[in-house]
Amino acid sequence: MGIKVLIIGGGGREHALAWKVAASPQVDRIYCAPGNAGITEFAECVSIDPSHTGALQDFAVRNKIDLTIVGPELPLTLGIVDAFEHAGLRIFGPAKNAALLEASKIFAKEIMRDCGIPTADFATFSDVERARNYVKQIHAPVVVKADGLASGKGVFPSLTADEALEAIERIMIKKEFGSSGAALVVEDFLRGEEASFICFTDGRTVSPMPSSQDHKRVFDGDRGPNTGGMGAYSPAPVVTPEIHERVMEKVMRPMVAALKARGITYKGALYAGLMIEQGEPRVLEFNVRFGDPETQPLMLRLNTDIIDILNAVIDERLSEICVDWDPRPSVCIVMAADGYPGKYEKGRPISGLKEAAAVPDTVIFHAGTSLRNGQVVTDGGRVLGVTSRGCTITDAIQNAYTAADKIHWEGVHYRHDIAHRAINR
Repeated sequence: MGIKVLIIGGGGREHALAWKVAASPQVDRIYCAPGNAGITEFAECVSIDPSHTGALQDFAVRNKIDLTIVGPELPLTLGIVDAFEHAGLRIFGPAKNAALLEASKIFAKEIMRDCGIPTADFATFSDVERARNYVKQIHAPVVVKADGLASGKGVFPSLTADEALEAIERIMIKKEFGSSGAALVVEDFLRGEEASFICFTDGRTVSPMPSSQDHKRVFDGDRGPNTGGMGAYSPAPVVTPEIHERVMEKVMRPMVAALKARGITYKGALYAGLMIEQGEPRVLEFNVRFGDPETQPLMLRLNTDIIDILNAVIDERLSEICVDWDPRPSVCIVMAADGYPGKYEKGRPISGLKEAAAVPDTVIFHAGTSLRNGQVVTDGGRVLGVTSRGCTITDAIQNAYTAADKIHWEGVHYRHDIAHRAINR
């Protein structure tokens, strides 16, 4: 008899996790809350909001769920892991006190400063006038960040003092991010190339995933506003073997140890967003879960049964697991709704999904989709993550764009330069 798995979330990351979980011979049944149109291929989707911890816990108890995997950050910061563990349920993800690493940028920056993890110099503010006076006194460029969760949109690189003042206005006066903007961070502007570095950890052992790189800006050439991510690829050539080891020694292991010293055992996926300049990595931010869209190319490269890894993390025996990764690179192109990350229309029929899925070494991960009378329609800003492998990064890119070009809906938008930095290197 196989196990029952519940995946919490409904985006491309959760579809990729469901796809990987479904490949495990240990799994009998998968549920996803709330899921999306693509996830229905592997899982029974249940209409429970990821933030409704009590309802999710009741569902897990009632359906005798053996393992729960948390995708998005919000339920983690609300303490879903603590609630599930208290009820005797097995769940993958950090507890609430560990999830503060993403829930509060101030908390994360202070730990980094205290234990010497390389990051930008910073100042924190809960008073708007003090924040304004500070940015008037220092020299731009700076980066202004809302302290709390803002779906990746609460970060404002500001090339001038006026831009920084506008960011403070949006965060603290207009309250565009609600209570997440009750405090903010102003930090030095880091230059270089970004990379994503994600690890599995059980609080003692830290097992790195291959490097990856996200594309935050909505338009080609890294122009336009920040988004949740317009595409990703793995590996990121900017993370050389030497930099990889430096990140493990200076960032990942020290953070897990620093939390442990504070009485916090971090168990789950730990994500460091890095800026790399002249071979030196510095941390932009920490996230407490799998990245989205980085998870999509990473899951295509994971050879080890993911259930074995997640159980080892929960049981604090990750040192016993040798995690194997496919050496072939992979690329994910996010196909978005016209207008994203601003306002956009929903309910537009999508065509070409079967044709795209027939492209070799390609999986179409759904993000913002739903079913309407048997037809897959758009139901979000980021709609699909077209993800392909290849013998080289060029092959992976070609496969992904060949597949993406077969998909259509009214107003579809996607970048045409995903993984361009890898090609340039």
